[in-house]
Amino acid sequence: MRIGSDRRQDDFEINVISLIDVLLTLLMFFVLTTTFVQHSRMQVTLPQASAEERDMQAPALTVMIDRDGHFYVGSDAVVGEGVDPLKQAIARVAGDDHDRPVTIRADAQTPHQNVVTAMDALGQLGFTRLAIATTPSQEPAR
Repeated sequence: MRIGSDRRQDDFEINVISLIDVLLTLLMFFVLTTTFVQHSRMQVTLPQASAEERDMQAPALTVMIDRDGHFYVGSDAVVGEGVDPLKQAIARVAGDDHDRPVTIRADAQTPHQNVVTAMDALGQLGFTRLAIATTPSQEPAR
């Protein structure tokens, strides 16, 4: 006669509920990710061209402004203050190519007026493709 439970020591249970949860989560993930792939129904034959790479754009003109408000066009310092010496230096370096992209690299501590002066000079000369260079922040985005 046995005293105690009728269960033997080697009987054990496997809890499959958590396993089913994981499998359903994986199944849902695969179903959702595969539904975003849509193949084009229209078949087109693309025209052919040579495979060599070409740089069709001229390199960007760089206008730098340091912390003290001194302007540099390319690697040349601008002599004088105000819009007119800056316009002359830009015209000397860029020539007649007003479709050329321009990058303004201003120090973070320079007064805002210096950046506006550079943008004004570029606008008066007819440049329309302006970009302001920045560096990525070290903080995570919120």
